[in-house]
Amino acid sequence: MRAILPPHPVSTEFVCGRHPLDALPEASLAGHAALGGQAGDALVPDDEACFALWDKYEMLDNVRAHSLLVAHIAGELARRAAAAGMPVNPDMARASALLHDLAKTYCIRHGGSHAVLGAGWVMAETRNPLIAQGVLLHVHWPWAVPVREPERLCSLPFFVIYADKRAMHDRCVSLAERFHDLLDRYGRTEKARSGIADSYRQANLIESALEAHLGCSLHEDSFDSGRLVHGA
Repeated sequence: MRAILPPHPVSTEFVCGRHPLDALPEASLAGHAALGGQAGDALVPDDEACFALWDKYEMLDNVRAHSLLVAHIAGELARRAAAAGMPVNPDMARASALLHDLAKTYCIRHGGSHAVLGAGWVMAETRNPLIAQGVLLHVHWPWAVPVREPERLCSLPFFVIYADKRAMHDRCVSLAERFHDLLDRYGRTEKARSGIADSYRQANLIESALEAHLGCSLHEDSFDSGRLVHGA
């Protein structure tokens, strides 16, 4: 039985205000369309392959439950985008979401950035730079959100970012509930509160832009059977 640690603690990158990738050139999203079809399918690990990596890196049970929910939401967003004619690969979005917290358990125990470390592990294990990019950037997109560019916005990194912000542990909640919980648990300093507020504003921006481009309401969607999110 795996030891149970506090459920899905917030990353230090999430609350620091300035993201460590801010100083880098903006990540390209061009490759997501190129690997959206048959050529990229062979590079995408299925659920069983992702679960094997969970075992290899000793992922805690509560992090597994959270990752399953994030993968469900990200995969559903990608399917809706594909149905709307976007060149996306839902299986790749699901795989990146399943692996987005691969380094979470290690970083709980030993410190460090679970997004940066996890991206390195995922790149080494999958050889798929787009899946690794989704892991690297799932905490926060450190550049301008391409709200008026549907084919850039409707891409793997934003599906994983948004899905992660809708999953409070293993329960789908509204952005407001998710971020109120973060403020209650981690808003101990002005710097922490400022960082959480910045991420909340970005998550709302991504949500509104996805709603506009996908033609559906997301803020009360449980991504299950169309039911309203409890506690919204």
